[in-house]
Amino acid sequence: MAEFPIVRMRRLRRTPTLRRMVRRTQLGIDDLVAPLFVKEGIADPEPIGAMPGQVQHTVESLRKEAGEMVALGIPAVILFGIPSAKDAAGSGADAADGIVQRALRALRVDLGDDLVLMADLCLCEYTDHGHCGVVSGGRVDNDATLERYASAARAQAEAGADVVAPSGMMDGQVAAIRGALDGAGFVDTAVLAYAAKYASAFYGPFREAAECAPKFGNRAAYQMDAGNAAEAVREAELDVAEGADAVMVKPGLPYLDIVRALREAVEVPVAAYNVSGEYSMIKAAAAAGWLDERAAMFESLTAIKRAGADFILTYFAKDAAAALRES
Repeated sequence: MAEFPIVRMRRLRRTPTLRRMVRRTQLGIDDLVAPLFVKEGIADPEPIGAMPGQVQHTVESLRKEAGEMVALGIPAVILFGIPSAKDAAGSGADAADGIVQRALRALRVDLGDDLVLMADLCLCEYTDHGHCGVVSGGRVDNDATLERYASAARAQAEAGADVVAPSGMMDGQVAAIRGALDGAGFVDTAVLAYAAKYASAFYGPFREAAECAPKFGNRAAYQMDAGNAAEAVREAELDVAEGADAVMVKPGLPYLDIVRALREAVEVPVAAYNVSGEYSMIKAAAAAGWLDERAAMFESLTAIKRAGADFILTYFAKDAAAALRES
């Protein structure tokens, strides 16, 4: 192999145009999915303190925001709902007039097929105990929870969701949801499985935004342990076998090795969630003058794309899309 001085790696880094021409990983607007929060019982959008620039929307403000997303070329949003009342069963998750179902119907009327509508499918935002499933004897009952997920999937599909995204990490959740959707005639509704969702410290700001912190214990008994990688591949393979149309890794940046492992292991699209803690750290550091927010945003998103993600859920979606349109 030729070496220096014959080989000079800097030759193709000399100008911005050269660097752009040989760049292997290209981040585009079509790679972005915007997570949005919609809350019941508020008159105006409410800022989320831990996530500067993000709000809990009313249905009307959500409609406006989604329209702006379409204008920027963002292909998809994923909705998280905060009901005005919570109970042990998480009844708002599958209620026909639940907040996410109302939002889905409104966006479908407004935007038709111009925006892919995804719905997070979990119970944590809707339960009074804050856990992702039905609690029995102080623990989450996996199999009883599957029945609730199946019902929520049907409600979301009926309301117009293109994609339902089960995030609770219950064993068998994809099979239960796929069966429920097909049995109700929603054979074209896709399932994006949170296949490798880790019990992470990076979810803190989200729990403020979605008002879903558990009232007791934690979620380590059903979310994955940070030290495990091979287990993530097994989780993804099981989800694909159960009928998942795409799989996701959450969080994104601390788990780039997992994104790569899943990309190499499965044939379906792989997503990554650039989560609230990742977003808020950059926002806080930029506000303190410690780093360039735009540069850090693009470096982070490019890293996730480079690791193998086909698309990225990120609170930076709107900022990134606007900047990409300018470039």
